[in-house]
Amino acid sequence: MFTGIVSGVGTLRGRQGGRFTIASPYKRSNLQEGASIACDGCCLTIVDVAKAKKGAEFSVDVSNETLARTTLGEWQEGRRINLERPLGLGEELGGHLVTGHIDGRAKVLARHTDGDSVRFILGSPPGLARFIATKGSVALDGVSLTVNEVDGNRFGVNIIPYTLRRTTWGDRAPGDLVNLEVDLMARYAARLSESQGEPL
Repeated sequence: MFTGIVSGVGTLRGRQGGRFTIASPYKRSNLQEGASIACDGCCLTIVDVAKAKKGAEFSVDVSNETLARTTLGEWQEGRRINLERPLGLGEELGGHLVTGHIDGRAKVLARHTDGDSVRFILGSPPGLARFIATKGSVALDGVSLTVNEVDGNRFGVNIIPYTLRRTTWGDRAPGDLVNLEVDLMARYAARLSESQGEPL
């Protein structure tokens, strides 16, 4: 389980088939084989760890299902990646509960300055739009964000300067695809409504 609060930005160092090697800012002692880690919001298992000049490198294996459902299939060497280690019991929940199970890919439709922040307009896959609500939460490339407005399959988020600096959102531009995880509570509320014969 994660919170959508990015704790470091890594870089893709290499890829062989479904194995990805990522350079991270974490200490070697903070990464353990078999542990989970969120990479652009996608929960993956660390299968190997090595010390690097700065921080540590780790490897993850990615299934065909994950490659098809997320942006990982298009990743190229040098890509910057939002990283988050899993939430520990008793730790502060700073964002919202994020599972790391990506629902689909949203497309950046527009980006413009909004005061000191940046406003992004995104398009969601049609089947996921019903889970996105104004003032609700979404995780986009692993970042917990509040939805500003919803218009059909389009929705907007505002990203503050701190988040732009500390995540890869400063790199995002119209046309980019990002990993989308809808709010866990919205998903269960929809499932409960369907089971009672009242589809949302």
